[in-house]
Amino acid sequence: MPAITDPLLQIVQVRAIKKTYHFMIENAIPFLFQIAILIFSVVIHEVSHGYAALLLGDRTAYYEGRLTLNPAKHLDPFGSILLPVILAISRLPIIGWAKPVPYNPYNLKNQKWGPAIVGAAGPAANLILALFFGLAIRLVPNFARGFSGVFLLNFITIASAIVLVNIWLAVFNLVPIPPLDGSKVLFALMPHQFRDIERFLEQYGFILFLLFIFFFSGALAPAVIFLFRFITGTVPIF
Repeated sequence: MPAITDPLLQIVQVRAIKKTYHFMIENAIPFLFQIAILIFSVVIHEVSHGYAALLLGDRTAYYEGRLTLNPAKHLDPFGSILLPVILAISRLPIIGWAKPVPYNPYNLKNQKWGPAIVGAAGPAANLILALFFGLAIRLVPNFARGFSGVFLLNFITIASAIVLVNIWLAVFNLVPIPPLDGSKVLFALMPHQFRDIERFLEQYGFILFLLFIFFFSGALAPAVIFLFRFITGTVPIF
């Protein structure tokens, strides 16, 4: 490809490169910021499953070293990295997951409700995180009059992102499609005569799961926005 020798064209080319570079940086930083919050949140989610199982009598996660907040023990290449990138490029809500914390349901003290309790522990942990940072958004401005406006803006931005990501994780994981946590709750509530539905969902769950992510996950947005406004008293800015 011949070099551009016209000075005017060279200036246009440099400006175009600079514009492209700044556009990439401006979009990359919020994306990486969201990924960091997502990883932090899914790790809390999975560790909560492990501790719930431990309290109910199963020590599998403990023996496998999964009751730790070290992200390296939990990251899933597809669910923690590749899927969020695909969703960001597709302009869909950024959601993901970590490697599931293993547990043996036969070791649980309560065989009927144990799997549902373990399943619900992850979304419950995300909602607790959302409530904690949502409360901080409501209260900190009242006690931070000595701080600069920049500090308050940055704090509210970070806290809002944490609240939003954790609400998304909680609501998303409560969808009753295997392997999501909501399926464990559904199966515990389901009468015996509907076990054929359970077997169908377990057999085709992953296909239904992928279809839901790429075509129907946006249907969760009204519930997420409602919970965000209820918890923080504001609307999402992301």
